[in-house]
Formats: sequence, C-alpha cells, structure tokens
Amino acid sequence: MTDHAMERIDLLIVGGGINGAGIARDAAGRGLSVLLVEQDDLASHTSSSSTKLIHGGLRYLEYGEFRLVREALIERERLLNMAPHIIWPLSFVLPQTQSPRPAWMVRLGLFLYDHLGGREKLPGTRTVSLERSALGDGLSPRKGKAFVYSDCWVEDSRLVVLNAIDAAERGATIATRTRLIDAQREGDGWVATIEAAGRTRTVRARALVNAAGPWVADVIGRTHGARRDRGVRLVKGSHIVVPRLYEGDHAFMLQNDDRRIVFAIPYEGKFTLVGTTDEPWTDAPAKAQIGAAETSYLLDTVNRYFARKTGEADIVWSYAGIRPLYDDHSANASAVTRDYVLDLDTGADGEERAPMLNIFGGKITTYRKLAEHAMRELARFFPAAGEAWTAGAALPGGDIADADFEAFLRELATRQPDLPPALLRRLARAYGTRVDAVIGLGDLGPDLGGGLHTAEVDYLVKTEWARTVEDILYRRSKLGLHVPSGTPERLAAYLAEQGIA
Repeated sequence: MTDHAMERIDLLIVGGGINGAGIARDAAGRGLSVLLVEQDDLASHTSSSSTKLIHGGLRYLEYGEFRLVREALIERERLLNMAPHIIWPLSFVLPQTQSPRPAWMVRLGLFLYDHLGGREKLPGTRTVSLERSALGDGLSPRKGKAFVYSDCWVEDSRLVVLNAIDAAERGATIATRTRLIDAQREGDGWVATIEAAGRTRTVRARALVNAAGPWVADVIGRTHGARRDRGVRLVKGSHIVVPRLYEGDHAFMLQNDDRRIVFAIPYEGKFTLVGTTDEPWTDAPAKAQIGAAETSYLLDTVNRYFARKTGEADIVWSYAGIRPLYDDHSANASAVTRDYVLDLDTGADGEERAPMLNIFGGKITTYRKLAEHAMRELARFFPAAGEAWTAGAALPGGDIADADFEAFLRELATRQPDLPPALLRRLARAYGTRVDAVIGLGDLGPDLGGGLHTAEVDYLVKTEWARTVEDILYRRSKLGLHVPSGTPERLAAYLAEQGIA
C-alpha cells in the first residue's frame, strides 16, 4: 500500500479497556478521527476484573491520596447521573468490632469522605448498633457499632462497552481482536502496522495513545524511538463469588489485622462477591487466575466476620485481573498509588515530533476525567478539536428522566406487560432507554436458556462487538452464573449458525 492510499486518522488508541474506550469517546466527540484497536474483546482483562464499584476510595485517604479521592468522589455522582441503568447507589457497613484502626480515625476519614467531593445525592455517614440494626444480620459476633457510608455499584464491562458504542456513533472505528504489531514516527505522524484475523494493514496517525493497561510497557516496546524511562507495576487483584452470606442489599467493608480491607457485596441476586487481594505480579502480562493463598485469605476474612461458614467448595466463580499501576517504588503492593500518570512522549532527540501518550494507572471511577486530561495533553497537536464535553453527557441508554431507574422500569412494564418482570428488569438494567432495540415488538426469539433470547444475542453481535460465548455470558452480562446446563453449547451453536466465530 502506498502512503497516498494509506488510511489516515488523527488518533490511534491501543487498548479497549475503560481508559481506551473513554478517550475514544471523548476524542470522537471533539471531531477527531479515531481508530481504537484491542487485541481481545472489549474489557476482557482489567476492566472486567474490578470490584464493580464507583467509589472515592476511602482507604486511599490513609495513604494521603487526597487529590485522587476528591476527583473520584466528584466523578462518582457525575457517573451516576450519566448511566443510572448500570450504576446505582450502594450502602457500605463498616464494622468496628475487629477493626485495627481506632473508631475516631475511621470516623474522621468518613467525615472527609463525605465532604471532599461536594456530595449531593448520596446520603452521609451514620452510626448504627449492630445488635439492634438489621444491618448486623449475618455477622458473628453481632456486637458493637458500625459506620454506614455510601458509594456506587457499576457493571464494569458494560461501562466500557457503552463508551465504545458512543465513540462509534460519533465516528470512531472500534476494532476488536486487532493488535498493534509495531509503530514508528515518520514525518509529523505515526505509521503503524495492525493485524486482525491473520491479515495486516498499515495506518497513519497524527498521535498514538497507549492505553493498553497491563500491556502498556509491551506497546512501548513495539514503538521505535519511544522513551522507556517510565515504569509500570503490575498488581493482581482476585475475587471469589459465593452463595449469599447475608440478607439485604447493603455491602460490607471488612478490615483485617494487616490493615488491608475486603469487600463483601451483593452480587447477581443469589451471591456475595468477595474481594479484592493485592498481590505483586512479576510475570509477563497474561490472563490472571486466583491463587490458593488468595482464596484462603478471602475465605478466612469472611469466616472471621460472618456466621455462615464458607469453604472452597462453596465458591461458584472466581476471577482475577492485573492492575497496571504507576511504579512509585512503594514497598507495599496495597500502598502503590491508584492515581494515574499521563506520560507525553514527543521524541528523545529534543525536536518535538509526533506525540505518543502513555497511560499509567487509573481506576474505573476516574476514567472520564482521565480522558479529559489525556485530551488536554494532546490539545496543542489538534488545535481545531472541540472543547471538553463529556461531563454532562449521558452514556447510551442512560438518558433516563431524573436518573430514576425504577420509574423508567415501571413505564417500560406498562408497555411490555407480557414479558416476565425479572427478564424485563435485567434487560432494562443492561440497555436502559435502548432496551427497545433489543425487545422490539416483544418477539425475543427462542430462549437459549436462562432468559437469553436470540434477539438479545443478535443485538450484542451487531451493536456491541460480541463474538464468543464468554463475551456474552460473562462480559456483556453475568448470565453465565445463572443459565442452565447446555446453554453455552446452544449459544455457541447459534453463533456458528450466524457465521460468528
């Protein structure tokens, strides 16, 4: 292919996790031409392996991360308004009976947490007696007091997909199962070779954004002449899912003697999600799995706090992800900064050349602000680009009146009286105001099992880049925890019939 015929774009983004998808959305909305390449599925690694929280990071106050916490707290309510179908408030009970921290210290931290970010919708902290409050049900011993504070839950992999959808609708090209082979500066831009399905092509980009998460250093290694003086520290976080440990819609923040914390969170109606761990990862980036020591640590924690004793045989699912944190040379993996660092590389020879922006660290809660900061770093290279715009812009399906999901669901039920309430709620949660694109006139087609109908599969393939059973059952949804035996095989057969592989 000659340079004249080569595809030309403003921005080549490597990485289809939350940061890459968020930057693609922001840039496309400013009028830039964007190509995002992801070597696997969207959110297939770190961004689908989180604790599923939109939160300020209460424990980060202990490490002096005040700027990060303030920014995250402001973003928390902003995101709640942008996507009320996949984000909703969640109360956290913080028992003090087994706390290694004195109550006054915890309460001071919660006072700061309540006031740092200009909280508007979420309730402030209160104190309860675990003996007298229903919030103590399931704990053992059930005694002493607890603090109750608020954060939010998020369907993390869906958050990534919704950003990608919005980016695509604003003109971006989202290329999953496509990897960067190499890139080099040439003139005022980058010439990059990318590969998909065994075929390579070359594109020319004005700027390169490295949002590859755990693979950020690998991408730097594939770019000729890139600076290599920034470090990434990989930390593995693992979670287990067990049958419900307690009744109620609240979560618990459990403090351990080593000063680490573990969350126990209601999950998919029938389960409790327990996590996370912080283990150094010294191997090359890869698909992570929970280790035996991590499993024991999480089980020991819940067995210290809850009356229902839980063993390894009770675990119905586990997952692990690698967090790409900026290397601040902390000795303790739990203390490594969760703040993000944006490293703008414009060449090592002193002459400003085509930019490469490397993204280190970050967390789901601050992805939108990170994207704004990324565009600020790149602004001088794109003087015609529009202004920041995402702060008040709903994500696809999130334009629900007054961000009132329950009112939206009631209205939907009057329009779709023949659909089972549980199915309607699940679809409304997943797709928000775009649910009609899935439901259509109410004919969802054959049920492949557990309420997964072919109409929904068709929508996910056409609109959300889903290609495999895992994409659909564990990232676009968590139906893999609910569907009966045989559903994965029926889904695989249906995808094959549609020519999807």
